Amino acid sequence: MRILIFLLLASSLIIGCETKVDSTTNNRIKNLPDHFLVVLGTAQDAGFPQIGCTKDCCAAYWNGLEEKKYITSLALVDRKSNQYWLFEASPDITEQLHLLQPYLNEKNDYSPDGIFITHAHIGHYTGLMQLGKEAMGANAVPVYTRPRLDSFIRNNGPWSQLVKLNNIELRLINADSSFTVNSSFKITPLRVPHRDEFSETVGFVIESSKKKILFIPDIDKWEKWERNIINEIEKVDIALLDGTFYANGELQGRDMSEVPHPFVEESMKMFAGLPDSVRSKIVFIHFNHTNPLLKKESTEKTKLKKAGYSVAEQEMVIEL
Repeated sequence: MRILIFLLLASSLIIGCETKVDSTTNNRIKNLPDHFLVVLGTAQDAGFPQIGCTKDCCAAYWNGLEEKKYITSLALVDRKSNQYWLFEASPDITEQLHLLQPYLNEKNDYSPDGIFITHAHIGHYTGLMQLGKEAMGANAVPVYTRPRLDSFIRNNGPWSQLVKLNNIELRLINADSSFTVNSSFKITPLRVPHRDEFSETVGFVIESSKKKILFIPDIDKWEKWERNIINEIEKVDIALLDGTFYANGELQGRDMSEVPHPFVEESMKMFAGLPDSVRSKIVFIHFNHTNPLLKKESTEKTKLKKAGYSVAEQEMVIEL
C-alpha cells in the first residue's frame, strides 16, 4: 500500500495576531485528506536550539543557517468531524497550536479534543501548563494517561491545579487495550521500557479504517522491549521511531548510558536486512540538538535516506 506523506510548507506571514497564508499553501490545505496526522515538532525534549548550547549545532541557528525546531508532537486531525487530538503536550504547545490552525476546517480552535501523553519527561507533558488559568483557561480538555502519570499530575503542583480547576480531565488508559476516540480512530497504548522516574512510558498505535501508525518517540533500547520491534513495524503502515541520538559519543564528555536510547546507527543496522517495503515504513523522530538528522542537510541524513529510511520533518502530513 502506498503511503502518502507530504510536506505542507509553511509560508505564513504573521501580522499582529492574524495569520495570512499565501495562495500556494491555501491550495495545499484545500487538498488535505479527511483524516491525517501532521507533525508539529521533531526535536528532543529541550528543543532546538537548546538552552546553554554553544556548540556548532546550535550556533548554526543563531547565525541564521538553521531554523528553530519545535519539540516532538503530533496532531491527529479529523476534518469531517472538525476534531483533533494532540500526541504530547510539549513546551512548544503555544506555537504548535498556532501552526496547526490552517490544517483545520474550523480556525481559531485552540482546544484539542484530547491529549495523549507518552510519559513524564519535560518535553512530553509540561505544555499542559498553558491550559491553566494563567494562560488559556481551558475547559475540561481530556488528557489520556497511564496510572502513575495520572497520580503524578493529581498530586503535584502546579499540575494538580489544572485538575482542581477543571482545565483538564484526566482519563486512564490501559496498556495493550484499544479504544476509540470517535468513529474514525482507534488508539492502542503500548508499554515501553524507559527511564520512568515519575511515570510509566508508552508508545501509541494510531489506527484508522485504512492505516496504522506506530509512534514511539522514547525507548531505552529495542532489545529491552518485550515486543519485537520488527514485528511491530510489519504490522503498521508507518513507524515513527525514537531517533534521539544518531551515534554513540554524540554527547561529548558525558556517559551516554545515563540517557539510553537506540542510536539511529544501531537501528539502521538492526533493520538493514528488512525488505525495502518494510524499511520504507520507518520514519525517525525526536532528535537531540546534537543529532545531524535535525539539520536541513547533512551527510548522515543523505546516508539514511539512501538506505531507505525517512526523517520526520515539521509539518509533514501522513494520510490516514
